[in-house]
Amino acid sequence: MRRFYFNFAMCAALFSALACEVLDNDPGKHVSGKDMPVVLLEDVAAILSGIPLQPAHVSEVHDAVCSSSGNGYDEEYTMDRIFGSPGSGVGDPQTKGDGGYSMPLRELIADHVRTATKSGLSGNVSAAGPDAYLGALVESDVQIYWPFSEDWDGEAMPIITFDPEDGSEKNIGYRLFYDEDGFRRVETVVVDEELARKEPVWVVNRNSDAGYTSLELLRRDDPEWGEGGGTIVVKPAVSSSDARVRSGETSFKSLILKEFTMKRNYDPWFAGASEFFVKTGAVEDFCASTEAEMRLYSPSVTDFMIVVKRSQVGIPQPFNAVLVSDWTEQMTHCAFMITEDDGGTWTDWNCTALVRVASKSYGIEIKLPFRSRDDIVWRGQLAHKWLEANSNLVGHFGDVDLTFEVVEH
Repeated sequence: MRRFYFNFAMCAALFSALACEVLDNDPGKHVSGKDMPVVLLEDVAAILSGIPLQPAHVSEVHDAVCSSSGNGYDEEYTMDRIFGSPGSGVGDPQTKGDGGYSMPLRELIADHVRTATKSGLSGNVSAAGPDAYLGALVESDVQIYWPFSEDWDGEAMPIITFDPEDGSEKNIGYRLFYDEDGFRRVETVVVDEELARKEPVWVVNRNSDAGYTSLELLRRDDPEWGEGGGTIVVKPAVSSSDARVRSGETSFKSLILKEFTMKRNYDPWFAGASEFFVKTGAVEDFCASTEAEMRLYSPSVTDFMIVVKRSQVGIPQPFNAVLVSDWTEQMTHCAFMITEDDGGTWTDWNCTALVRVASKSYGIEIKLPFRSRDDIVWRGQLAHKWLEANSNLVGHFGDVDLTFEVVEH
């Protein structure tokens, strides 16, 4: 009887304590407000074609897309940059101000949205109201994508179009020009990739890479990566207690992915460049001599992103990233996967790396993450013997060519 009474009293006290604390996982319900307006790509294209663009504005966009490209991203100018840091590209520091432009593009957009008549804007924009729509525009993933921007002559006005988001290779566009009398004109044309190679074309589409750190930025952030894109000089850190150090061994090997070549574009040209994610699962510094020691090791995953522009099909791109810093002979197989980003929900590829301990092979389970709509370019195991035998040789992996290098330090 006492035991029953004691447990009951404890439960009563516990529930009493819990009653004093309310767990609330939905703070949004305590804030009044309306949903953000939907930002349609065709609306943004119509706005850009309706504002009085001048050569200085085209130069601003060109400055931004060139900066994004130089930072290892696509030729893109995101809306948050247009309004928050004019002329800056993805990967640049965010700086407030006008960026040195006398009349930044953001002012033309804002003036147009605020002053255009109701009939001059789509029902979607007008219903939201100018301030709400501009706020949603800044917070959106919408951007200006300028393919083949490196070929711009510095004078031609752009044709403005948008990604139809249905896999099409053609869409309507608005060609901007000034007639002999200096009046601004707009004509409707059909836009495809061939036209974009000949004339400047701005594609309003959605950003997919700004949230990731490019290889170029990784090199700049870490001095050990060299001077922004050259030779990788990372030396594996080996503990002084390592058996190989105690035995007097002084040379160690690293596995590097040296070059990456895309052999075809994965998405319609309106969507821009291809974003590849290269993932490796292995066991670093593995030198176990018994099964008990093997349990002390856990697998690691490297994950690098490289953006390959449409104009770079078939052209080797420097990758120069360390996949496994201490590449020992006991690591007989590593897991390797390449995906091209298309979004979706996160999932995992459950794969296996192989290690050798006391003349026996053991599988170590590894999870390599990817998204449900991603294109899986290649996945499988890379054998130690194959990588050693083919160091600095081009290998074919689905629709990409890769050059691995085993570097001895």
